[in-house]
Formats: sequence, structure tokens, C-alpha cells
Amino acid sequence: MDLTDILRAVKDGKMDLETAEHQARGLGFVSYSDIAKLDSHRKSRTGVVEAILADCKEPEDVVEIARVMVSQSKRALITRVSTKHLEALRVVFGQDNLQWNSRARTVVIHDGTSVPKTGGVVGIISAGTADIPAAEEARVVASEMGCETVAVYDVGVAGIHRLIPELQKLKAMMPGAIVVAAGREGTLPTIVSGLVDVPVIGLPVSTGYGAGGKGQAALLSMLQSCSTLAVVNIDAGFVAGAYAARIANMIAAAEKHCKEGKVAQDGE
Repeated sequence: MDLTDILRAVKDGKMDLETAEHQARGLGFVSYSDIAKLDSHRKSRTGVVEAILADCKEPEDVVEIARVMVSQSKRALITRVSTKHLEALRVVFGQDNLQWNSRARTVVIHDGTSVPKTGGVVGIISAGTADIPAAEEARVVASEMGCETVAVYDVGVAGIHRLIPELQKLKAMMPGAIVVAAGREGTLPTIVSGLVDVPVIGLPVSTGYGAGGKGQAALLSMLQSCSTLAVVNIDAGFVAGAYAARIANMIAAAEKHCKEGKVAQDGE
């Protein structure tokens, strides 16, 4: 139950004020032991899903935090999942309610509840095959935020002729935002941003070696882009996907509002 449900219940006389106040206070966070406070109200407050970062956490803690999150939000997104984390999650949650993405190293746990579709569309592009893991993390996050995702992989500047036909297909899906993951010199987001009329989020990837390796050259190249570009941190697939989904969802909501207003106007 979110804040809207609580207020509606009070309005309809189905809940007294004392109970409503108690439930509203509980919307902020849910504590697990003394090590975690889950922001169970984040999605309804900001539009961005709460995620469990498995990295640096004990497998048993990840399992219990996921259990609490599913009980509160019906679904739990877990990122940077190791083999040990995955094994522990599979033992507790089984296969039917667990979605493992080996490239993104993400797990989604759910109770059978699907993600409500928002109508938002997010494009995901990778420069090289080595950049797909970061791109896939962005795609999973955008999907968990209700967006349809359209992926175009391995279209980097070493063979730029690959990009143009794939980009035309992507543009036909009318994405609200596009994430472009690129390592090494990180040129592709600048090129894409100069060819499309929607926001582009550059996702530098820690591929590449030697001077400027581990994503450093890619990050600096994107920051120096001569075309309009937003840039996230190196390998920050979660942030890129969430940011793109917020844009796409706001566009979808605005379009829905305009259509509903037009229908109401035409009916007068």
C-alpha cells in the first residue's frame, strides 16, 4: 500500500487517522537487522527503483535484504551479483521467481508480480561486444522501471557503417532516451548524439588498456563531447539506465496526459 492508497482509504472511511498515520510513517524505510535500511518508498517518491548492491555484502545478508524487499515491493533488483551470491539466492528463492542476467550480473527476485508498463521506451547501444555487460545492466534497470527496451550492440566507430542501419531501426521505435555504452576512446555517444533528436546518456566502460585504460579515456572523451551529451561514471550501468528510464517515463506520462485531455475535449 502506497501513500495514495492510504489517503484514499481515509477518504472512503475504510481507515482511521491513527492507522493511516502509522502506515504512512512506515513508508519511509524498512530496517533489516542493524546493517540495512531499505528505502521501500523510493520508486513512488522518485520514480527510480531501489536496488541491492551485492558487491561487498555477505551472501546471507543479500538473501535476507531481498526477502524483505520482495515482501514490501513485490520485486527486488540485485546488482553486481557474484557466483556465491547467486548460489545463495537460488537456494532460497528457487528458479521460478528468479531472473538471472549473466552479462549484466543482475538478479531480479519477484513473487510473480510483473512490472507495470509505463509506455516509456529506452534505447540501449554498445560500441563493442566487450561493452555489453554495462549496457545490459542499464537495460535491466530500465525494464524494472517499466520501460520497453531496444538494444543495438557492437556498432562502434571501428566499423561505423554498422551503426547507420541499426540506428534507423532504433529511431523507428521512438525511444525517449538512449544509453550508449563505450570503452576505449569512448567516441560513439558523441556520434549518436549528433544523429538523434532525443537525450543521449554516455556510459563509459572500463574496457581498454594502457594509457587512458580502464575507462579513463572514454570518460574524458565523453565529458569533452562537442555534441550535447549527459555522462555517468565509469561502468555505472544502473545510473545510466535509471536516468534514461526517468526521461522516457516522463515523456510517456506527458503524452498520455495530452491524449486524455484531447479525448475529454473532443467529448465536450
